[in-house]
Amino acid sequence: MKFPEKIVLATGNQGKVREFASLFADYGVDVVAQKELGVSDVPETGTTFVENAIIKARHAAQVTGLPAIADDSGLVVDALGGAPGIYSARYAGADATDDTNIDKLLAALDGETQRKAHFFCTLVFMRHADDPVPLVSQGKWQGEILTARSGNDGFGYDPVFHVPTHGCTAAEMEKAEKNRISHRGNALAILLDNMRATFA
Repeated sequence: MKFPEKIVLATGNQGKVREFASLFADYGVDVVAQKELGVSDVPETGTTFVENAIIKARHAAQVTGLPAIADDSGLVVDALGGAPGIYSARYAGADATDDTNIDKLLAALDGETQRKAHFFCTLVFMRHADDPVPLVSQGKWQGEILTARSGNDGFGYDPVFHVPTHGCTAAEMEKAEKNRISHRGNALAILLDNMRATFA
């Protein structure tokens, strides 16, 4: 059995679509954003990253009839009791943007000296909507939250997520390096290993 020729990615986030497309190109897999296939967003009613990823992957596979990958990821800040967590994308409300989310985060951490945080990613691959054994992988990326933005690349909280091992923010990092060491990069490496074992 070989890798599927086409996989629907259950996200509307163009940054994620670009990351996945470049990583899967080596395997001859065409990664297509769900929006291009007429799939609408599904309410994320889970209380954990893994529940939400399964909900999204199942929905995309059901609507398209294609294998699906869903990513549920977020920023976990120690001093905020794990917030924004599963609400990272809509931390500043239903119409949140990257900028309003960052503004809210910086305000919440105003005066806080303990700024440790990590990005967490759960990836789920479902061969079809009724797949009883979806492949699940998880990755983590340690860092700390700066007091102001730095860097113009990336998306989400990247401009305030400082990576001590590299001395820069995620938004200042080379794209290839970020793909290699990020939470999503870690989770995707594990997922690809699992998929290689499955489709070998």
